[in-house]
Amino acid sequence: MRNCNTDCVEKPLRFGFMKFGKFVGRHAWWFFTVPLVLSIALGSGFMKFKETEGNDIEEQFTPLRGHAKIERAVIREHFPMDFAMFSVPRLYTEGSYISFIAVAKEDNILTKKAFEEIFLLDKMVQGLNVTYNSTEYDFKTLCAKIGGFCYLSPILTFINHNAALVETSVYEYPFNNGSFIGSNLGGVELDGNKVKKARAVKIDYYLREDDLQFQMPVEMWIQEYLKEVAKTDLKWIKISRFSSISRQVEFEGNAKIIIPLFSITYFLTITFSIVSCMRLDCVRNKVWVAALGVLSTGLAVLSGFGLLVFCRVSFAINTANAPFLILGIGVDNMFIMLASWQKTNVDDDIENRMGETYSDAATSMTITTLTDILAFYIGAMTPFASVQSFCIYTGTTVLLSFIYNITFFGAILVLNGKREAANRHWFTFRKVESEHSPEESKCYGMCCVGGAYNEETGGEIDHPMVLFMNEYYGPFLTKRWTKLVVVVLYLAYLGGSFYGCITLKEGIDVRNLANDYSYVVKYYDDASKYFSMFGPRVMIAITQPVDYWTSHVQNEIELCLQYFENISYVDGRFSESWLRIYTGVAKQMHLDITTKNAFIGTLDNFFKIVPLLKQDLNISAGKDSIKASRFFIQSVYVNDSIAEKVLLKDFRRMAASCIIPMEVYHPAFIYYDQYLVIISSTIQNVAVAAGAMLLVSLLLIPNPICSLWVTFAIASVLVGVAGFMAFWGVSLDSISMINLVICIGFSVDFTAHISYAFIASEKLSANERSIDALHRLGYPIIQGALSTIMGVIALSAAASYIFRTFFKIMFLVITFGAIHGIVLMPVFMTFFKL
Repeated sequence: MRNCNTDCVEKPLRFGFMKFGKFVGRHAWWFFTVPLVLSIALGSGFMKFKETEGNDIEEQFTPLRGHAKIERAVIREHFPMDFAMFSVPRLYTEGSYISFIAVAKEDNILTKKAFEEIFLLDKMVQGLNVTYNSTEYDFKTLCAKIGGFCYLSPILTFINHNAALVETSVYEYPFNNGSFIGSNLGGVELDGNKVKKARAVKIDYYLREDDLQFQMPVEMWIQEYLKEVAKTDLKWIKISRFSSISRQVEFEGNAKIIIPLFSITYFLTITFSIVSCMRLDCVRNKVWVAALGVLSTGLAVLSGFGLLVFCRVSFAINTANAPFLILGIGVDNMFIMLASWQKTNVDDDIENRMGETYSDAATSMTITTLTDILAFYIGAMTPFASVQSFCIYTGTTVLLSFIYNITFFGAILVLNGKREAANRHWFTFRKVESEHSPEESKCYGMCCVGGAYNEETGGEIDHPMVLFMNEYYGPFLTKRWTKLVVVVLYLAYLGGSFYGCITLKEGIDVRNLANDYSYVVKYYDDASKYFSMFGPRVMIAITQPVDYWTSHVQNEIELCLQYFENISYVDGRFSESWLRIYTGVAKQMHLDITTKNAFIGTLDNFFKIVPLLKQDLNISAGKDSIKASRFFIQSVYVNDSIAEKVLLKDFRRMAASCIIPMEVYHPAFIYYDQYLVIISSTIQNVAVAAGAMLLVSLLLIPNPICSLWVTFAIASVLVGVAGFMAFWGVSLDSISMINLVICIGFSVDFTAHISYAFIASEKLSANERSIDALHRLGYPIIQGALSTIMGVIALSAAASYIFRTFFKIMFLVITFGAIHGIVLMPVFMTFFKL
């Protein structure tokens, strides 16, 4: 098998890179200067950054072609909102609103003293006003109305702003005097259907959306409310506040969290790079090489992002993670190039050393860069705009990082090589002695004597960690009992990973889009604790004309509604059907509505009795047909992602099974849609990316069996990351999906390096080749892994789910990838004669 080589691509690639390395060696100053100038030019694209920000939550974190968006367009067409006869369940959007949840500091909020404070808040809300374009807008001007009066939460209407009535009134739950209060009274203790006590009250105030002239005043009024309610300090109740713009505003505030972390990250990475490249030899010290290597990646980020911003490619907030990741990738390539440089003969001229360096590092760097780029561009096929943005920005910048590594950083190696060839001090650049006189002190030798090298190989003296890999770690890892322990631990790892995959949750919780200290988190917590019993009130819409007046159609509609009411997450007692009410009223009044003209003609009189139901029918202009109608089904206990997914699937499955054509819709379904595509999209992207990785490996690693080992490592790391995500409390959503795609690229990074070194080794036995591979690339892999972790570790301190999730998964990816690279692959490859 050793002679089964496929180097038809790898051999000319090495030759081409050798020629290019020599060319860089001859024209170092050009390759140093041009990338700097290019970075400044492309970086100017950031001046258009504001125009490319794409932070709309719905646009970025829900499927671009989600079915709920199609359903919403149908509902909007057939059932336009009437803000003069307002009804919350009949909204096809979340609406414009403000809200607060009042939680009793004692065990019952239905007390006079608690409601006196609630009424104080209500008075403050209704007294707020703002001025826009010299016009004053108060609550009564901006509110959604019903019957000429501002719509108010039912709980306020019952009490009629008289706190003394709270303790003497009897409340039925969840319907009281015909009004649904299940969403307004929470933490309820019941005696039958009578309320004994409650812990919380939720008050909503809805605002107009029917006229663009009110759009800005409404937003200003909401902001004024949020500012004023934050100042309240009440004795008997605790307040959490929210509004229709809160989620979006707080989400956009995440950008402020990430900015301070950039400087911390670059400081840590530069420090680590310098420390890991530092030598006691004052000539061979690589401090400037390490620092400028990090700068090379920084220039790539500036150029890549500047170019894409200039091209108006949407920049989502999660794309702010990319520079941290790219820094790790770029520095990893720097360490690979540096390791190859240090193995060249120090007495050769610079051109030849650069040729050998590029030839040696070419395949490893090309494999990792190609696989990373392919992983990201394949990831851009996802139906989530936020993932597309991240993948396009990261893939493009990884390519530029590779280009800057072989140009700008190559020039740094040349200039540093010339300094070393002249035996000049790394800091003062003055010539120093090459041999240490016995008469001089050790301190003098460290500061003023340098240029030592390995006289046997002609290369630089190995770093202590490189020697450790060769003399201790490699021989230890290839012992029989060590291999047995590695295999047993690996099987345990696989078992735990598969178990984690089974328990992995799906979907992004919208509360996680705000930072940890946001006021919306407390509101979400209170809502989850006290108001989780009743879920979305779902519209069931018939969007085509049907013969409602025939008993056959009425029976089919009734049968379908009963099917919906039998779904596990539905309480049929709270359904609302205009057809049931209409036929019931007609029966009581002995009206014959069994003909088309009678059925449609009698509706006008029916709407005088229940005017709100007029919004549930779309009657043609000539009143000769009913174009569409809708009904409402109340869901219950939809309080986690599993329930949300089951609810959506059951409702759509039931609608599809009905003979009468039906659509189901609720504004929350826009977000629920992610559950239906997140797994399939992830599997599709991962499968396509893994296939592309295998193809690249087969082309560039001159041994097909070795390529299969790399593919195996990809699958193994992927399973481990997905499994341990569940243990670390990370769900599978559009944010973690990005990282699973990244997982493929990084899996290849580590395993391709070590497997290629294994194949390229001149040693005879498998154990010796494994040790040689660890000797050559074990330490650079550790350097690359640690530098990448340094690049993202600052995100662990971010007060934002988006950035912490990125850190968690990147930590898993890098840790498992590095373990596969320096533990598992060196062991497993010895089991086969490659």
